[in-house]
Amino acid sequence: MAPTQARWTGSGAEVFAWAMYDWANSAYSTLSITILVGYILNVVVPGDRGPVVWAWGISGSMFGAAVLSPIAGAMADARRAKRRWLGVTALGGAATAILMGLVPPTWPAAIIALFVLTSFFFELSLGFYNGFLPEIADERTMNRVSAWGYALGYLGGALALIVALVVKQYGPELGLPELADQLRAGLVIMGLWWGVFTLPTLWILRDRENGPLQEGTTRALVAGALGRVGTTLRNVRRYHMLALFLLGFLFFNDGVQTVISQASVFADRALGFDVAELVKLILMIQFLALPGACAVGWLADRFGQMPTLLGCLVIWIVLVAAAYFVTTKDQFWVLGVVLAMVMGGTQSVSRAIMGRMTPQARTAEFFGFFNFSGKATSVFGTFLWGAMMWATGSPRLAVVSLLVFFLLGLAITARVNVAEGRRQALADSP
Repeated sequence: MAPTQARWTGSGAEVFAWAMYDWANSAYSTLSITILVGYILNVVVPGDRGPVVWAWGISGSMFGAAVLSPIAGAMADARRAKRRWLGVTALGGAATAILMGLVPPTWPAAIIALFVLTSFFFELSLGFYNGFLPEIADERTMNRVSAWGYALGYLGGALALIVALVVKQYGPELGLPELADQLRAGLVIMGLWWGVFTLPTLWILRDRENGPLQEGTTRALVAGALGRVGTTLRNVRRYHMLALFLLGFLFFNDGVQTVISQASVFADRALGFDVAELVKLILMIQFLALPGACAVGWLADRFGQMPTLLGCLVIWIVLVAAAYFVTTKDQFWVLGVVLAMVMGGTQSVSRAIMGRMTPQARTAEFFGFFNFSGKATSVFGTFLWGAMMWATGSPRLAVVSLLVFFLLGLAITARVNVAEGRRQALADSP
C-alpha cells in the first residue's frame, strides 16, 4: 500500500475556507425551499401549474449540471483550475439570484429562466468544491472535515433564513408592504449572502499540483477532457468499488435531493403551511441538522462509514413511508425532526466515502462524476414528482413514489467494500 504521508493535507485556514463555501451556498439551499418556492407558487406561477414548474425547473437545472460536471471537472484538473471554476459558478449563481429578486413579478418567463440558471450554477459549483476535500483532509480527518463543512453550512443557512424572516416580518416598516416585495427582498439576501461569503474560500484555497499541468487552447482542453472522461468510463472496472458506490449513490441521493427540494410543496399543498410557518419549520431543521451532521460524523468514526450510511438510508425509507400517512402539521414537524438528524449526515458520510476511494490526481474529475451521479438521477426524482403532481394532484402519491430510489440505493450500496475501494485509489495515486 502506498504511504499515506504522500497525501496533501490542508492547514486550518484552508479547512475553514473550504467549509465557508458550505456556509455561503447554504443560503441558496435554505432560502430556495422557503422564500423562492413561496415566490414561485404564490406570486409568479399561482395555481396548479406552480408545483410542476418548480419540480421540472429543478429537474432541468440538475440535468444541465449533470451533463457538464464530468467534463468541467476534467478540464479543471487539467489546468489546476478548480478554484477558478468554483469562483465562476458560485459568483454567477449569486448574481442570478440577485437579478431574480430585482426582475418584476410581471415577467414570469424571465424569473423562471433565472431560477433555473441559479439552480444550475449551484449544482455545478459543488463538483469543484467537493474536489478540494481529498486535498485538505486525509483518511483520519476526512469524516470530521466533511461533517464540519455540512455543520457550518446548516448554521450559515439558518442565519441567512433568519435575516430573510426578519425582512418578511417587518416588511411594511421597511417599505415592503406586499408579500411579493418581501419575498423578492429575500432573494436578494440569498444572492448577497452566497456571493459575499464565497470570497474567503476563493481567497485562501489553492489547487494542488497533482499531475502535470496541461497547456493548450480551450478547444484542445475540451477534447482532452472528453477523452479523459471516456478513458475513465472505459477503465471503470479498475475502480469497481468506486463505480458501485456511485451507482448506489445515484439512486439514494435522488430520493434525498427530491425530498429536500419538494418537502415545501408537500407542506404547502397537503397540509396548508403558509410561508411564515414554512420558514419556521426549515429553521428548526437547519439548527437540528447541525448537531445531526456532527453526530453522524462521530458515528462514522466509531462504527465505520458504511454501517453508518446504511443506517441513515433505513431511516430515510421509514421517513418517506410515514409521510404518506401524515395528516396534521404537528405530525409533519415530528418528521422534520427526524429528517434533520439524518439529512446532513447522509450527505456528509457519502462525500467522505467518495473522498476515500478517489485517486488523488483526479479529484475534480472523479468528484465531477460524484456530482454527475448525484444530479443525473435527481432529474428523474424531481421529474417523477412533477409528473405525479401533474397526473394526480396528490403530493402524498408523489412522496411515496420516491421509495423506489431509497430501496435500490440501499441494496446496491450495501455491497460496497470501502477498504478495497481505498486500495484501488492508492494504487493509482502519484
